[in-house]
Amino acid sequence: MQITTIGLDLAKQVFQAHGVDARGHTVLVKQIRRDQMPTFFANLPPCRVGMESCAGAHYWGRELTRLGHDVRLMAPQFVKPYVKSNKNDAADAQAICEAVGRPTMRYVAIKSVEQQAILSVHRARDGLVRARSALANQIRGLLAEFGLVMPIGVSTLRQRTPTLLDEARDRLPPPFVHLIEELLAHMGEQDRHIQAFERQIMQWHRTNPISLKLAQIPGIGPITASALVASVGDARLFKNGRQMAAWLGLVPRQHSSGGKPTLLGISKRGDGYLRKLLLLGAHSALLRIRKFGDGQSWANRLLRRRPVNVVATAVANKNARIAWALMTGESDYDPALV
Repeated sequence: MQITTIGLDLAKQVFQAHGVDARGHTVLVKQIRRDQMPTFFANLPPCRVGMESCAGAHYWGRELTRLGHDVRLMAPQFVKPYVKSNKNDAADAQAICEAVGRPTMRYVAIKSVEQQAILSVHRARDGLVRARSALANQIRGLLAEFGLVMPIGVSTLRQRTPTLLDEARDRLPPPFVHLIEELLAHMGEQDRHIQAFERQIMQWHRTNPISLKLAQIPGIGPITASALVASVGDARLFKNGRQMAAWLGLVPRQHSSGGKPTLLGISKRGDGYLRKLLLLGAHSALLRIRKFGDGQSWANRLLRRRPVNVVATAVANKNARIAWALMTGESDYDPALV
């Protein structure tokens, strides 16, 4: 019988495939080595191939699509309910094969090489920012052990620590002074790498018209705009802006039963990096609104009766919906329409 659907469990060297025919009968259970993958799928007639969206999935998605197959990527949490009995590679491949055939399954868009490249720069920058924050906290804690207390903030720490060390150098052990100077130098190296990555992101941002449109939204800058464009790709995959906001985890989580609707906090599903950027941008927009904005704006009115973090989440949700509208339409951002 001809194979119509294949579930492929990805790995580093040995992949597991599970294939079924048009009637759903199992016709293939096979382990495939990495070097055999191109030849094996090139010799197969075009069929639907399901994979979990994990490391290497987008690469194999592009490769198998080039060979004429219909590749569908799925979030791992949507595949897990189809795993029967014990977990192993064969059971996972069978579960993927069954899940990819469901008519209501949600799929992940396959990213292009360009999208993955700029997202790699984003991830590297985010890792360095986290490492810099950890280093700043370590320096602040070490200084506090000797009675030198610094205000919160990386820039403040960077500017005031050398002066503080000079003033207290006579009562500080030389090894400790040398240690703090080395840590500050290391922080300077991190700053230079972060700035280099940001220049790469800005260069990509200036060449992408959709990213330039998104940067017009208050609370969305070049970093957030480029990350959204690279992560979402084709925004038409979402039916509306609310679906995109839900994909980002910016909508309430439901726990309803017996006809009684119960809404909890935001779901926090999806890409935490994008959600973090949108929330940080929303807080920045709120600071500007409270300082220079219209006192009758909906955000200001909401601030009078709700906590600032709740309002920031609402602004981030609204910005995600506006971003969807700009990515699916031809017009630029118009504050009057908002």
